[in-house]
Amino acid sequence: MKKLLEITLGIVTSIGGFLEAGSLATSAQAGASFGFALLWSIALGTLCLIFLVEMSGRLAAVSRMPLAGVLRARLGYSFFVIVLAAVGIVAYLVLATELGGVAYALQLATGVSYRLWALPVALVCWLILWKGTFGVIEKGVSVLGLVTVAFLVAAVRLHPHWSAVAAGLVPTRPAHQAAHYWYLVVNILGATIAPYLLYFYSAGAVEDEWDESHLPVNRAVAAIGMTFGGALSCAVVVVAAMVLLPRGVRVDDYKDMATMLSPVLGHWGFPLFVLSLAIACLGAALEVALSLAYLVAQGFGWNWSENAKPRTAARFSAVYTAALLLAPLPLLAGVNPLKLTNISMALTAVSLPFAIGPMLLLLNDEDYAGEHRNGPISNLVVMVTIALAFVLAVVSIPLVVVGG
Repeated sequence: MKKLLEITLGIVTSIGGFLEAGSLATSAQAGASFGFALLWSIALGTLCLIFLVEMSGRLAAVSRMPLAGVLRARLGYSFFVIVLAAVGIVAYLVLATELGGVAYALQLATGVSYRLWALPVALVCWLILWKGTFGVIEKGVSVLGLVTVAFLVAAVRLHPHWSAVAAGLVPTRPAHQAAHYWYLVVNILGATIAPYLLYFYSAGAVEDEWDESHLPVNRAVAAIGMTFGGALSCAVVVVAAMVLLPRGVRVDDYKDMATMLSPVLGHWGFPLFVLSLAIACLGAALEVALSLAYLVAQGFGWNWSENAKPRTAARFSAVYTAALLLAPLPLLAGVNPLKLTNISMALTAVSLPFAIGPMLLLLNDEDYAGEHRNGPISNLVVMVTIALAFVLAVVSIPLVVVGG
C-alpha cells in the first residue's frame, strides 16, 4: 500500500511539475506557427526523457548516490568541472526564464511591470527553499501545478480532428519557414530533455532514501508521469493550433498567449492561464535553483540536503541563494522573458551532450549500477539520444540566428 501511494503521488507530482516556461512557450509557438506538425518533436523528447529519468533514478536507488556524486567519483573532478560549467551556465539562464514567467504572470494579473516583480519573486523562491523541505518542493508546489491540466481540458473541448493530431506525431518536412520550423524543434527538445531534471530527480531519490525496492516506483513515475506531462505539452500545441493559428497570432510575448484558453473555457480562461504560468514557473524555478545547488555541492563533496537546516549545509544553501540573487538581473535589465526563454532553450540543447553523454558509462558501470546496469534497449536509447544531442548542439546556435 505504501509503494502504491508513492507511485501515485510520484506520478501526480511528475505531471504537475512537467509544464514550465520552456515547454509552455515553445509548444504555444509551435502550434501558432505550424499547427499540429511539431507534435512529433514533443513525443520524441518525452520518450528520451522517460528513459533518462528512469536511469538517473535507478542509479541513485542502487548506488545510494546522486548523479552528480557518481559523475565526480567515476570520472574525476576535471571532467566534472566541464559538466558543471556547461550545465550550470544554462541552468542559470533557465532559472532566470522561470522567474520571468512568474513575474510576467503577475504583470498580466496586476498590470505592474514584470521588471518590478523580478526581485520579489526571487525572494519568495528563496524563502520557500530556506524554510521548506524537499517534500514541499517535490510534492506541494508540483501538485499545485496540476492547474495546467486546464490545457488538456481545453484541447479536448475544442474537438480537434484526432486523425490530424495523430498525423502530427509523424515527422514531416516543413512546407514553409523551414529555418523557424527547425529552430522550434531544437527549442522543444531543449525544453523537454532538460538536464536539471535529471540532477533534481536523482538527488530527490537520495533525499527520499530510495533503495532497490523502489525501482518499480521509479519506473512507474518515469514512464507514466513523464508521458502525461508530455501530453500536457501536446495539449498546449493543440490549443494554440486551433485558437491562435486561425487568427494569425504570432507568439512573440506571453501576452500573445494569455487569451488562448478563453474561447473554450470562457471567463475562467484568462485566470487559469495566469495561474498555470505562475505556478508552473514557480515550481520549475525552485527545482532549477535546487538542481544548481545539488550539482555544485554533490560534485565538490559538500554537505547537501534540502531537508537539513541551512546552517548544517551552509555551502549548499549559499549556492541556491547566490543563484536566486543573480537570476533576476536579465529581467531587471529589461530582457523580454519569452525571448530569454527561447535563447535558454536553444542553449540547453547545446549543453545536452555534456549532461547525457556520461550516463552511458555510468549506467554500465558494475561498481555503481551493479546488476541493474543498462540493457541493450536502454543503451540504444542513450546512444541515439547522445547522437541527437550532438546534432542539436551543432545546429542550435545557427538556427537561433536564422530562424529565431
